[in-house]
Amino acid sequence: MARARVAPGAPAGSGPRPRGTPRGPAGGAGAAASGAADGTRRALLRYAVAQYVLRHGKIVSVEVTLLGTGTPAGLPRPDCPCAACAVALGPDARAATALLVDGSLLLDLTPGAAFAAARAGHSLGGVRQVLLSHPHDGPAVEVPAGLPQPGRVPDGRELALLTGHRVRAVPMDAPGTGYAVTGPDGQRLLYLPPGAAPAGLEEASERYDMVVADIVGRPDAVARLRAAGAVGPTTDLIAAHLDHDVPPGRELRRRLAAWGARAVPDGTTLTVGVYEDVPDVPRRTLVLGGARSGKSVEAERRLEGFPDVLYVATGGTRGGDGEWAARVHTHRERRPGSWRTDETCDLVPLLKEDGPPLLVDCLSLWLTDAMDAVDAWDDDEWAGGGERALRSRVRELAAAVRESRRTVVAVSNEVGSGIVPATPSGRRYRDELGRLNAAFAAECEQVLLVVAGQALTLKG
Repeated sequence: MARARVAPGAPAGSGPRPRGTPRGPAGGAGAAASGAADGTRRALLRYAVAQYVLRHGKIVSVEVTLLGTGTPAGLPRPDCPCAACAVALGPDARAATALLVDGSLLLDLTPGAAFAAARAGHSLGGVRQVLLSHPHDGPAVEVPAGLPQPGRVPDGRELALLTGHRVRAVPMDAPGTGYAVTGPDGQRLLYLPPGAAPAGLEEASERYDMVVADIVGRPDAVARLRAAGAVGPTTDLIAAHLDHDVPPGRELRRRLAAWGARAVPDGTTLTVGVYEDVPDVPRRTLVLGGARSGKSVEAERRLEGFPDVLYVATGGTRGGDGEWAARVHTHRERRPGSWRTDETCDLVPLLKEDGPPLLVDCLSLWLTDAMDAVDAWDDDEWAGGGERALRSRVRELAAAVRESRRTVVAVSNEVGSGIVPATPSGRRYRDELGRLNAAFAAECEQVLLVVAGQALTLKG
């Protein structure tokens, strides 16, 4: 959609911006719409836009050009020999993050900003305000001729620009300043400095259409915004301040997509409020892997951008087992403080309930409990009805996954590729775990296999 320019000094548009019905996991609850519902909602959004245009004649959209999307040091980092920096080439190379909003507002002044704007087909000649987000008092670069001196808006204060934009300073939980920019027709952009998240968030009165933030470094910032209702399924989450902590390219895109976020190359111009490229978060995911493969870390990472996650621990406690207690402690220390834990193997009721995302760790121990319940370790009991009883429980679980409206991430062991167990009961467990994994995977939009800490996508 072409942007209708607003003459300097023109008043802000008074009409409300048409908004679409959310899609994907909604807010803190994490519920997701089906593909058919998503298509219906897109049609409703197009209808709302058409009606708005008929009534008001035009929509004054807000365009954001990302002059850079990296850390202050850029990517690759100078003289860094790491593997991520070695492959950060072409579109994966990133200059320090800076945003040009409608050609008139520059958020962060970075080295080479004028050249970056020129490469993107823009000029800094129309910039009327330069604001800093980083904690230092001024840029470590010379201010190009013609640009106003960079400044900072005090926390909580709002700055009105002659172009009709309003900029409010958002307090952070770390040094620096965040900026909430409202366009002439009400489009809302939130820009956060590196390593920071909004502080003291309360329930938002309106969602942001776009958030540009350190999503990789602070996924909990997205979780906080979702909990407050400031980020919804149609919010375009753009990763900035990108460093060499995550390999660029496919792995970066995969991790961001799990949070409903994305990264774009330097020089990209985006329209605030257009959400067609926002990734759909898979509603059901199965993460497989061997012992110490990193499968639990991968599963937990996938939900770091969501609030109020319910962690379902199927292993329970084992009195007197120090090694098991140490494992449990490690898992607990890794989880965000806002997550809750439920130690249970009764998964079906949880899957049938509405609520926040579920992280089930793990199905292997659920199967052990189920086999204990039907006495599947005894050959006579197995032949006399234990096998049928166990298969019935697996079918019930798979059906609950199919019908669940919650976002679900489950972890399970992949044991079928190793040594053949020496005992009949061991072989029975191996076989039934393979069947359970296959049944669960069939109901998931995405299935991952984690090997040596690397996640391979098997489905989705």
